[in-house]
Amino acid sequence: MIRGYKFLLRPTARQRVALGEMPRDHCSLCNGALRERRDAYRHTSRTTVRYGDQSAQLKEIRAFDPERQGRWSFSSQQATLRRLDKAFQAFFRRVKAGRTPGYPRFKGVGHFDTVTFPRDGDGCRWDSTPRDARTRVRFQGVGHIRVHQHRPVQGRVKTIGVKREVNRWYVVLACDEVPAEELPPTGASVGIDMGVVHFLTTSDGEHVANPRFLTTMADELAEAQWHLATFPKRTRQRTKAHRAAARKVAKLHGKIRRQRADFHHKTARALITDHDVIAHERLNTAGMTKSPAPRADPEQPGSFPPNGAAAKAGLNRGILDAGWAQFLGILANKAESAGRLMFPVDARNTSRTCPACGHVAKENRASQAKFACTACGFAANADHVGATNVLNRAGLALCAAA
Repeated sequence: MIRGYKFLLRPTARQRVALGEMPRDHCSLCNGALRERRDAYRHTSRTTVRYGDQSAQLKEIRAFDPERQGRWSFSSQQATLRRLDKAFQAFFRRVKAGRTPGYPRFKGVGHFDTVTFPRDGDGCRWDSTPRDARTRVRFQGVGHIRVHQHRPVQGRVKTIGVKREVNRWYVVLACDEVPAEELPPTGASVGIDMGVVHFLTTSDGEHVANPRFLTTMADELAEAQWHLATFPKRTRQRTKAHRAAARKVAKLHGKIRRQRADFHHKTARALITDHDVIAHERLNTAGMTKSPAPRADPEQPGSFPPNGAAAKAGLNRGILDAGWAQFLGILANKAESAGRLMFPVDARNTSRTCPACGHVAKENRASQAKFACTACGFAANADHVGATNVLNRAGLALCAAA
């Protein structure tokens, strides 16, 4: 199986400067390649420049600018050009499908944070046998950097990436042939119902509290964003104070992101350890958090009556703060590694169906937390009912498949 590893780097002051120059120069290469494609299409009878054409020019580019382009790995620069080529392929694919295309745009230095090395040993080297009990990774043009390796790396390292998150640097490894770490069977199955009040509720009646990391830090984040917004437009990105204010906002968002990921990993590990089969709702979080479209008033042209967008914004914020999609992805990865079964089921009416008599009605959900069947009188917690129905649907599907 394929697995990714992400480790914090401990660069020296000189290495930190070199690491900052690496994405800057790769960003310049990407923007130059984008400009060449755009100008060729506009001014030379709609000529299309492809990846092979631009990759063949790398040798000349490196010789022309040895200080900024010649010092970096040839293969990493090819990976940057492939990244641009994939963006164009996705653009043309969306055009053919009739969707909003989204033409590739020029990248600012602050928005180009990842450099990829397609193969271990070609411009980079992962030191799997450290000599002084300190793991290191070597990047061409930077040197050997200490790595805070918090867990062992298994399998064969295929690609290596270096990534910047605010003022931190990480190395990202993609490994294949990683052996599965199957857990002993427990004979237990569980259904989970995702929510906002509770992060999730199991069919056993257990509620996992929603930590609401974004809400907890909302005041501090709002203050940092207000301070950033006070800078006039003419001075933005030009002063040290503005850059410090922008870093403050980014650091807060990074802290929230790390807290949420840590919570997701620990919650998923607890579910995987205790259950062989985990059933969950098949959720379309992108559609669930979409703002309602404006509705024109037919009697008053040019006016739009209220459509509930303000009220739904709070629910959207709560769903995104909980991070359902990220959690289910982490849960699926851990289940595959542990030999557990993840089973998605249809999410429709899971909280409106009575588990006792099967009656389905909107009125069964008396409130957000209370379920009361209008047919047989069965009453329980609404989230618990939803998790029970999820498990029942998974059981029926498994029986039918067998």
